[in-house]
Amino acid sequence: MPSRLLAFLFLCHCSLSLAVENPTFSRGSVEIQVNPAKCTVQFTLGALLHTVHGTFKVSSGIIRFYPASGQASGQIAVDVRSGSTGESARDWQMHESVLESSRFPEAVFTMDTVTGRLAPSSESQVEVHGALRIHGGDHEMTIPARVMVQGDSLTATAKFKLPYVAWGMKDPSNLVLQVDKTVDVEVRLEGKFKAA
Repeated sequence: MPSRLLAFLFLCHCSLSLAVENPTFSRGSVEIQVNPAKCTVQFTLGALLHTVHGTFKVSSGIIRFYPASGQASGQIAVDVRSGSTGESARDWQMHESVLESSRFPEAVFTMDTVTGRLAPSSESQVEVHGALRIHGGDHEMTIPARVMVQGDSLTATAKFKLPYVAWGMKDPSNLVLQVDKTVDVEVRLEGKFKAA
């Protein structure tokens, strides 16, 4: 049997399985409205004598996904100005010298592809490809994510490293304090399915 026909039959099988197990997927396209109040963005920056932990707030998000093809669109926006480590002096330096959040108040991830089968009623492992716009630059990324679907709700978690110095942000290290040039980021998103 020709390989193209096999691929077509596989996609049809996946689409049919999704539609039978969860009617939300029967429309051919799926739209998820992210609830910023239930989302978290946490970061960890390693340092010589002290590890810095902090948070950002998600400001908005909408995801459109086509299960049969893997194509995706939509954006997740993070309020850079909301960044906090719990220490005012350190936060001031972070916003003024590193993030320059008054000039670049938002970071936006725009997605274009989801690789991996999205299970309609259990946990899935997928990879999301897209571009992160932060500090005035666009950076291509592929982010592994764990996705849980329960009824009309979706929860996604992802962990990745962000090379902030290589992406043009200032290294806050000095003679006294030495910090890593990459920051570990953990994102948790929650949203609801809606008619696309």
